[in-house]
Amino acid sequence: MIGVFDSGLGGLTVLKEFIRELPDYDYIYLGDTARLPYGNRSADLVYGFSTQACDYLFDQGCELIIIACNTASGLALRRLQQEYLSAKNSEKKILGVIRPVSEFFAEKNYKQIGVIGTRGTISSDVYKKELQKLGSKTEVIGQATPLLVPLIEENWINKPETMKILRNYLRPLKLKQIQALILGCTHYPLLIKQIQKVMGKQVEVPNPAEIVAKSLADYLKRHTEIEAKLSQKKQRQYFVTDLTENFEKMAEKFLGQSLRINKTNLI
Repeated sequence: MIGVFDSGLGGLTVLKEFIRELPDYDYIYLGDTARLPYGNRSADLVYGFSTQACDYLFDQGCELIIIACNTASGLALRRLQQEYLSAKNSEKKILGVIRPVSEFFAEKNYKQIGVIGTRGTISSDVYKKELQKLGSKTEVIGQATPLLVPLIEENWINKPETMKILRNYLRPLKLKQIQALILGCTHYPLLIKQIQKVMGKQVEVPNPAEIVAKSLADYLKRHTEIEAKLSQKKQRQYFVTDLTENFEKMAEKFLGQSLRINKTNLI
């Protein structure tokens, strides 16, 4: 079974592409909605939340976990891989979403790209650091966009107020004449049309969830020892730490289908 963990709804955009790219596998989704958002939390707290989520998903039978949250990927993934796994589950794997997206952009050789995300993701400079590790000389310009997640969670996607906020957030990146934009939060694909409209056709704005899904497919081809452990019965399970009527409505919007969501006592 493959586990997908996010601080809230956003990871469902990633899971949607996993199911499209790799439909036969079993998936279990966990959204830590009771403690959303992670973007303004400290690295230690995000790590603590993430270890609890990983404990839960491994206990449910997962062999591989994807940290779909950019903030958790940026602030906690390395520590999860180096400390948590070595102490508890050395045979299992935890992957994130930042490396695959960075690899995609490193191959493009852009001079300037922008990144939008939570304050935690932007302040960590995680995309800039990953691109540098990959040998890219691309200039990375970050822009924190903290209001976008609550706007999406409240289903204000098509509101004129959201477009106004987007224009304000994206104006500095437009003035820098960036060539491409990284959507550094898994919520943001729900605003991709609006973001592309503001940035213009000359700026590439790919869906990061699609990039991560293709990367996972490639990873499983290269790591047959992990792939062989994954069940393939097309089963999907959805869990959250707090369940509201609005969450259920938005979850169906994220995934594009009706869902049965269960509340779990993770905390």
